Amino acid sequence: MPSINRTAPTLSAVALLLALASSCSKDAAGSSASGDAKGDGPAARDGAAAGGARAAGGGAGGGGGAGAAGAAGARGPGGAGGAGGRPSPSITLATTDVATVAPTTIEDGVALTGDLRPSETIDVRSRIEGDLQQVYVREGQQVSAGQLLARFEASEQESSRASAEADRVAARAELANAQWTLEQNASLFKAGAIAERDLKVSQQAVATSQARLAAAEARLRASGNEARDTRVLAPASGVIDKRLVEGGVHLAKGAPMFTIVRNQTLELAAAVPSRQAAAVRVGQVVHFMADARRFDGKVARVSPTIDPTTRAVTVYVQVPNPGNTLRGGTFATGRVVSRTLTNVLTVPGGALRQGQEDGRPFVYRIDGKTLNVAPVQVGVVDEQLGLAQITEGLQAGDKVVVGNVGTLGRGMQVTIAGAEQKRGGGRPQGSQASPPSR
Repeated sequence: MPSINRTAPTLSAVALLLALASSCSKDAAGSSASGDAKGDGPAARDGAAAGGARAAGGGAGGGGGAGAAGAAGARGPGGAGGAGGRPSPSITLATTDVATVAPTTIEDGVALTGDLRPSETIDVRSRIEGDLQQVYVREGQQVSAGQLLARFEASEQESSRASAEADRVAARAELANAQWTLEQNASLFKAGAIAERDLKVSQQAVATSQARLAAAEARLRASGNEARDTRVLAPASGVIDKRLVEGGVHLAKGAPMFTIVRNQTLELAAAVPSRQAAAVRVGQVVHFMADARRFDGKVARVSPTIDPTTRAVTVYVQVPNPGNTLRGGTFATGRVVSRTLTNVLTVPGGALRQGQEDGRPFVYRIDGKTLNVAPVQVGVVDEQLGLAQITEGLQAGDKVVVGNVGTLGRGMQVTIAGAEQKRGGGRPQGSQASPPSR
C-alpha cells in the first residue's frame, strides 16, 4: 500500500507534464498559423518545427498531434497569402497623349519635293562694243519692261546715224532728178528728137538712184540700231538678280551685263517614281509647304519619257507668286492631290505602331481605364495633315495613345490626368490623398 501511494503522485506529475506539453504544442501551432496568415512563410515553418520538437520532448502521442498542426499551419495560410497577387501596372497620360478616332476628310496623292525656280531667267548682254558710261540699277531692284538699265558712250553711233541720214537725203534728191530726166527724155523720144539709147540711159539712171536710196535707208537703219543699242533696256519686267558690270568699263559685243528673273510664277521640277506617275495629270492641284507657309499650285507639264537611270518621270509644277512672297531656290515639299476622301476614320500618324514579330500595324486602345492592343488596317496616309485612314480595327469614338509615352502593355490601368481634373473639378487623377495616421 505505501508503495502504491508513492506511485500515484508520480503518475499525476507525469500526466500534468503531458498536458502542459500538449498545450505548448497547440500554442506553437496557432502562433505559426497566425504568422503565415500575415504572409510570413518562414515564421510558419519555424513555428511548426518548434511545436514538433516540443511535442517530441513531451511524448509520442502529443508530439504527433502538435507536429500535424504545425505542418497544416505552414501549408494553409501560406497559400492564402499568395492568392492576393500583384496589382496591375498603371500609367498616367496627359490629354495630348490621347486621340479620339473620328471621321474626317483627307487627301490622297503623290508627294513632291524640290527647289522652286523662277519660271523665266533672262540674261541681258551687250549688243555693241564700246565704253559703258553709266549703270542705273542694282541687284534686287524691281524693273519694268523697257526701263533703262545702262548707257554706252554713243558719240560714234550718233555720228554714223547722222551721216546715214545725209546719205538718204542725197539719194532721194538724186532719184528725183533721175526720174525728171527720164520723163523729159521719154517725151523727146516720142517726138523723135532723141535716140532710143538716150532713153535707156535715163531709165538706168533712175534704177541706179533707187538702189542708192535703198542702200542709204539700210545704213540709216543699221546706224539707228547701233545708236539705240547704246541704251540698255530691260526686255521684261522682273527683279535684277545679278549685275555683272560697272560704269566706265569697255565691253565687247555679247558680254553679259545683267540677269533678270521673273518671280511672278515659280516652277518646281520634281522626279516622281514611274509607278506613281500614272496618277499625275496636267491641271491637278498641288499643295505646297515652303518657308512654313502653305501655297497652292498646279501641274503644268509632265515629261513623256522615263529617265532610264532613275526610272522616274519629271513633273513640272507652277506656283503663283504674287508680290514675290517666295524667292527662287526655296525648298518646298508638296503633294499632288489625286483624290479627296471624306468621312473616313483617321488617327494621328504617331498612334500607329508596328509589331516586332509580324510587322503588322496596331494601336494601343483605351477601353474604359484598361489599355488593350488593337490590330488595324491602314488605308490612305495624308502626310500633310499627319493623319492615317483606318479601314478596320477601330470605331468612331475609340481613344488611342499617341506618341512615345514610355513602356506600354496590354492590361495596364490608364489615368488621363487632364480629363480627370476637368471631370472631378479637384486634384487630377493619379495623385492620391495622404493615408490617415494610425
